[in-house]
Amino acid sequence: MPCKKQRIEIKKIALERIRRLFEMADYMFHVDPALSHRYVELARKISMRCKVRIPRDLRRRFCHYCYKFLRPGVNCRVRLAKRREPHVAITCLECGNVMRLNLRGLRREKRR
Repeated sequence: MPCKKQRIEIKKIALERIRRLFEMADYMFHVDPALSHRYVELARKISMRCKVRIPRDLRRRFCHYCYKFLRPGVNCRVRLAKRREPHVAITCLECGNVMRLNLRGLRREKRR
């Protein structure tokens, strides 16, 4: 069992790798989408193994149902909806899953 300092260092390295994998997924999407989907898969596995949360901005970049990297206009659709509570609806065109992001929550997030 690693000591506390080692665990903190492991989590820090894992977070750096997750961010780097998402950067590479974004860069490689137009060249080879399958490779970018694989990068997202690897980032998820690293986060699960090291018990590190994927940052919120990156969590919104992949589908939580089929785990594919999402690029608006290419393999996902982004819509503003005003029904019930105002929200952003992101629809994955690979599997049809819809992610809803509350607009009120997004405003609070920007203030921070």
